[in-house]
Amino acid sequence: MLERHEVEAFLTLAEELHFGRTAERLRVSTARISQTIARLERRAGVPLFNRTSRRVELTPVGQQLYEDLRPAWDQIGSAFERTIAIGRGLTGTLRVAFVGAAGGQLLAGATELFRQRQPTCEVRLREAQMTDLMPWLRDGETDLALGTFPVDEPGIATGPVLVSEARMLAVPVGHPFASRPTVSMEDLARVTLLQLPDTLPDSLRDDRTPHTTPSGRPIDLGPTGATFNEILTLIGAGRGVFPVGAQARRYYARPDVAYIPFSDAPPLQWGLLWRADNTTARVRAFTQAAHDLINDRP
Repeated sequence: MLERHEVEAFLTLAEELHFGRTAERLRVSTARISQTIARLERRAGVPLFNRTSRRVELTPVGQQLYEDLRPAWDQIGSAFERTIAIGRGLTGTLRVAFVGAAGGQLLAGATELFRQRQPTCEVRLREAQMTDLMPWLRDGETDLALGTFPVDEPGIATGPVLVSEARMLAVPVGHPFASRPTVSMEDLARVTLLQLPDTLPDSLRDDRTPHTTPSGRPIDLGPTGATFNEILTLIGAGRGVFPVGAQARRYYARPDVAYIPFSDAPPLQWGLLWRADNTTARVRAFTQAAHDLINDRP
């Protein structure tokens, strides 16, 4: 196996055909180049260069070695340069998933700021259903995902909170709660609470669809909705209620669903998620761009 300095010495001398210029290009002594080439020729068992007092030229064997080695060496160098560029976020494609209209709007703004900072990196936004995010991240189908917290999953990293919004209870428009100005967390003991799919993280399901109220009163558990629109359809049909963020009132207005603010529930928080072993410079740069967008930083 050839060492890097041996390959560079041979290729450079084959191009320069001059020991002094080769040494100058590689920033080593002429004696070092001469010793390296002599060592290569001993290992090859045949001369690679013909040397006279006036000129240096490749032997037929040396010419063949150059023609075989030069493209391969260029390919190795290009591959490594591409790897460095991707790691630094200078090129390539960053795939970012989101759930819902509000999430898409936020990421569109973050993408614009990111592109200004990293013009050679393409961003592809992709809408997902809430059950898609974890499989897409784990399978490498997306690099980043915007979702609701908390997410406490092995191998999944989370960024800073980007958005905090008031928590509301989505109820059928004819429900007694629909005429109230607010509801409390204890009121959940008086309704049927729709459930999130069990494929979502336990931390998220425990936060959004608890089994008991803060005082310990049991909550009646209703059917599961696989998508947000499916949950809203179940609510409109009178099958149960579900806690949502305040943005739902703007982006998901329906004649059969009313949104009532909680008086005592913590805010619903949104942030970026990614696979911990995929924490590239591009991921970090996009996360920073999203944070800066929310905080009005150019």
